[in-house]
Amino acid sequence: MPAIDEPQVIVKNIDGLFAESVDWELIERHWKDLMQLALSIQSGAISSPLSLRRFGAASPRNRLSLATEELGKMVRTVFLLEWLGSNELRQEITATTNKVESYNGFAKWFSFGGDVLPVNNPDEQQKRLRYNDLMASASILQNTVDMMQALRSMVNERFEVNPDDIGFLSPYLTNNLKRFGRYELDFGHVEGWIHDHLFAGPVRSLRRSRPHARP
Repeated sequence: MPAIDEPQVIVKNIDGLFAESVDWELIERHWKDLMQLALSIQSGAISSPLSLRRFGAASPRNRLSLATEELGKMVRTVFLLEWLGSNELRQEITATTNKVESYNGFAKWFSFGGDVLPVNNPDEQQKRLRYNDLMASASILQNTVDMMQALRSMVNERFEVNPDDIGFLSPYLTNNLKRFGRYELDFGHVEGWIHDHLFAGPVRSLRRSRPHARP
């Protein structure tokens, strides 16, 4: 069978993205060590964060660390070329990135006390982050249920519902949520502390300044 010539794609103005070359000899020399490291991470014998910390603390002359860096350059280069040559891949990555950013903004809306965790305890920090994720997940579930019920009502009332339009709906809604809870005020109920002698003077002054105000 004759070989099929692959289409040649010429991309202009990308030379600035490729400034260095990969040290293939270094990767080949430490290939067994790299494979052993990958298998150890895959089997759970060593965690990837621990490996990153070890490489970060390693000497700049550590050969395995340098070989890992060169292998990373190769992987990034291959991915960059695939990204440049595939419109579908770019669209998929953009859509996924937008979803992640939308969720981060939605979860941040619940963390109204501030972006900084005022604790140095890693367990407490992780606990607060998980609480935030729990609140966001619970709200996403409720929003999804509300939208499904609304769509069901529209179908029952014989409104035309296009499935393609449903694909644009998002559960990251906040205008229907009361972030600070719901509070009902009963102005007909008089608190007992009002009759305390400590507050009697200010209350009488308030009544004199607002004669039509209810106690």
